[in-house]
Amino acid sequence: MENEKQHIGQLFDRIAGSYDGLNHLLSLNIDKSWRRRAIRMLPPVEQVLDVAVGTADLTIEMLRQGKARQIVGLDLSQGMMAIGEKKVAEHGYSDCVRFDYGSAQQMPYADSSFDAVTCSYGVRNFANMDEGLREMHRVLRPGGEVMVLEFSYPTRPFIRWAYDLYFTHILPFVGNLLSRNKGAYNYLNRSVKHFPYGEAFCQHLRAAGFTDVTATPLTFGISTIYRGKKSDMKK
Repeated sequence: MENEKQHIGQLFDRIAGSYDGLNHLLSLNIDKSWRRRAIRMLPPVEQVLDVAVGTADLTIEMLRQGKARQIVGLDLSQGMMAIGEKKVAEHGYSDCVRFDYGSAQQMPYADSSFDAVTCSYGVRNFANMDEGLREMHRVLRPGGEVMVLEFSYPTRPFIRWAYDLYFTHILPFVGNLLSRNKGAYNYLNRSVKHFPYGEAFCQHLRAAGFTDVTATPLTFGISTIYRGKKSDMKK
């Protein structure tokens, strides 16, 4: 899986055209409500960095809710960002969003550049998760907030059984049928299972320097909203 993470941009380029439709279909559109809830928890700010911006669903939701004036989206997949740029334009938000090609482990931004940093379903794809979280902390202004929306592994036995069945068999099958790239969806399954969720991920956020870290499980623990702050050194 580490080799796959080294080429994550190419992997997502291959499924970019079918990514949005499959996400909404395979989640029964629940992913939209997860994003809405995550953004509702954020305070309104000026400048936001959306890491692993992908096709810009989270970015568009932020602007729709009036939670940011300007957003920079960072991603390693040119194909996903091309679709994101088109969607942003269709919603009339082009003047509010800039897309940058780059790695979460080496962000091309100065220290303390953004009022908030967000990332939806991208942290588990970082080649070095802890390095990426430290970069998110570095570019965040003191007093600013990080919000990570990510898949997690359910703890209830029946839900976990159904989850395993879905991610191991149904998702790769449908993903291959509609996108012609089963390998990508097999990777998505493995990446979720290997991701440290709940309190384990909270510990990684704290190790990166974030304080006031919280985790809010969604839909039987299938997804989780993580939040943290960068200490305001003036206090």
